[in-house]
Amino acid sequence: MSSELQGVRAVVTGATSGLGRAMAEALLEAGAEVLAGARPGERLEAAVALWRSHGWLAGSLPLDVRDPGSVEAAASHVAAAWGAPDILVNNAGIGMVTVNPEFMVRPRPFYEVSVAAFQNLIATNVTGYFSVAREFTRLMLRRGGGRIVCISINRETMCRPGFVPYGPSRAATEAMALIMAEDLRPEGITVNLLLPGGATATGMIPESVPASVREHLLPPQVMGPPIRFLASEEAAGVTGERIVAREFPAWLERFRSGRPADQGR
Repeated sequence: MSSELQGVRAVVTGATSGLGRAMAEALLEAGAEVLAGARPGERLEAAVALWRSHGWLAGSLPLDVRDPGSVEAAASHVAAAWGAPDILVNNAGIGMVTVNPEFMVRPRPFYEVSVAAFQNLIATNVTGYFSVAREFTRLMLRRGGGRIVCISINRETMCRPGFVPYGPSRAATEAMALIMAEDLRPEGITVNLLLPGGATATGMIPESVPASVREHLLPPQVMGPPIRFLASEEAAGVTGERIVAREFPAWLERFRSGRPADQGR
């Protein structure tokens, strides 16, 4: 285990699978203490037990982002344990597969999406992001600082045919994150966006996707280097940035050279 992030305390939502799990493991491996936010159950406990078996500083944080009471309880738990997290990774979400299991091969136009399916995804991906950020920001304000990272997607996906409501949900969370960055700039709390830079090999991609497409999917671990950077001392003061994980080495080179950062796709 590295000591790169020793002393850093992180909350990662949606931490038991996909991008969330990859980011939680990257932070843990670098020495951070991570509370894994996810719905209570066997999957959460199994993930935490596995991480602890590696000697990593992992803990469980039962959390349903759709339930304001659950979010408040999770924030109260963190407040009692830490006062506030050093970094919140706002990642929990659901994908188009919950609306149309064949969305990659048989996309449906927006007018065939049910209101219930639309509301269900927005409640998780937009209201859930807001609710989690709201509660944990209050802890950071009391302490006088902190970092928030909101996970997003390519802009092409936000307006891709057949991607209502997933595309609009991520467009909304991206706009919200940029507003949060400005609201919190005077408070010493940074807010940045992080996205993979392409479709990733996670549970959000249906089994029906052809092998020719699957072989080009990004591994979730692409999120590791940028999330470690955003939790590091080097990223102190970095805010309002939109970082594409696949292009992170080039972004970091520009950042270190003092050149304007490319906001990516």
